[in-house]
Amino acid sequence: MTPISSDLFDLSQTDHVTLFDGVQYPWDVLKRLAAYIATTLRPVQLHRTVGRTHIGTDVQLGEGTVVEEGAMILGPAIIGRGCQIRHNAYLRENVIVGDNCVVGNSCELKHSVLFNGAQVPHFNYVGDSVLGYRAHLGAGVILSNVKLDRRNIFVDVDGTPVDTGLRKFGALVGDDAEVGCNSVINPGSILGRGSLVYPNVSWRGILPRHMVVKNQAPIEVVHRRPRTTG
Repeated sequence: MTPISSDLFDLSQTDHVTLFDGVQYPWDVLKRLAAYIATTLRPVQLHRTVGRTHIGTDVQLGEGTVVEEGAMILGPAIIGRGCQIRHNAYLRENVIVGDNCVVGNSCELKHSVLFNGAQVPHFNYVGDSVLGYRAHLGAGVILSNVKLDRRNIFVDVDGTPVDTGLRKFGALVGDDAEVGCNSVINPGSILGRGSLVYPNVSWRGILPRHMVVKNQAPIEVVHRRPRTTG
């Protein structure tokens, strides 16, 4: 598999398609994200706030977006129309969120791009990653973005390890991909369009489109013993 952006993402489902212009590999957008946001961001805030929130000065919020109590958006950040930024969400620097996205309770986003309709709804960490159109992370999913040895992250491209040039790189999650609850997606992973990762999986590497990763750990069923009282 050659990880070309159009193989993973419907580029019509983002207002920021120029971010992908001329990139050899889709992770290269992470290298230009900060500069792109700096030149594109227009700090207008058309959202509706519920309760007390913290929204930085370098934040653009689209019409119909709701930001709930306890949310903190530090910025720079560009957030589209019709989004839900739920209770206690934490959006750090250099984040792009498309239209009709969900960033849920106690979720943290950092240096990442979400295409339209992406959902990060419960207790998720998304660092240095790109989520495609209608990609969905189950509760507790972590997109880990740093190797334990802190070295550059390599990706296998057509059988050859390629140095991404990035020390921080989480995952590329293709359109309509689903990641089950409490899974960990390790640094530099790529999930193809329409792929499915079962709950509690620790995944590393490239998953082709429409493939399923199953966690088939054995389950033991035993008789329930009555408790004795002393």
